[in-house]
Amino acid sequence: MDKDMREDQTVLFGRKPVLEALRRGQGDVDSVWVRKGAGGREIGEVLDACREHHVRFRLVEGRELDRLAPGNHQGVAARMTSRGFVDFPDLLDEALSAPLPLLVALDQVQDPGNVGALARTLYALGGAGMVMTRHHSALIGPGAVRASAGAVNLLPMAKVANLAQSLDACQEAGYRIYGTRALGQDQATVNVFKAELEFPAVLVLGSEESGVRPNVAKRCEIFLGIPFLRAFDSLNVAQAGGIVAAEFLRRRSKA
Repeated sequence: MDKDMREDQTVLFGRKPVLEALRRGQGDVDSVWVRKGAGGREIGEVLDACREHHVRFRLVEGRELDRLAPGNHQGVAARMTSRGFVDFPDLLDEALSAPLPLLVALDQVQDPGNVGALARTLYALGGAGMVMTRHHSALIGPGAVRASAGAVNLLPMAKVANLAQSLDACQEAGYRIYGTRALGQDQATVNVFKAELEFPAVLVLGSEESGVRPNVAKRCEIFLGIPFLRAFDSLNVAQAGGIVAAEFLRRRSKA
């Protein structure tokens, strides 16, 4: 059943993620497969949403669904039509009109789950988009799609060859560049809840292993840190990015 899958399509699975994607009704769900005999309220809601938004669905045997969506698919999967990556210059222009003119730049973040979860948060908050490096970055495949509940197909995303040079272009276009570091790591890192935040902005998040690379860090005008009230090592990139993005939204709402 996946023989006609195209390169611009990915698979989303799980009852809640598929249902959320259907309810958005924005045309990013191409078709849905439901395991024969699957029951429960959410399965009924998935089928109702398919009918409401005129999305094709099929009832299939469990082994067929297992081939399409290996893992805990919960008896349902959806074929998503990806909107693909946008050109970086276009993203810079279009970001200015976003509800929250904040771009998130990922410096070699390689965990698809983190990228997907962050895309979901950023899209929900009205963020402008995401910038990724072409090399040593997470694959935007089924794992990222599922973690984002399909938001990676909605949030504008661009890939760049050189992130440091791309941040130079952001600064030339009037964006303020913010990096992230552990609070207390150095005196230059500012508590995100006390820092002055300006728009349009770019928030740079480093990789899970090594953080922001030195040549990229040089482009950051201010480093933001999240205060911890208990002794703890760190947050993952999706959690930290979500907290900081929410603070940007709070400031934007007060302006």
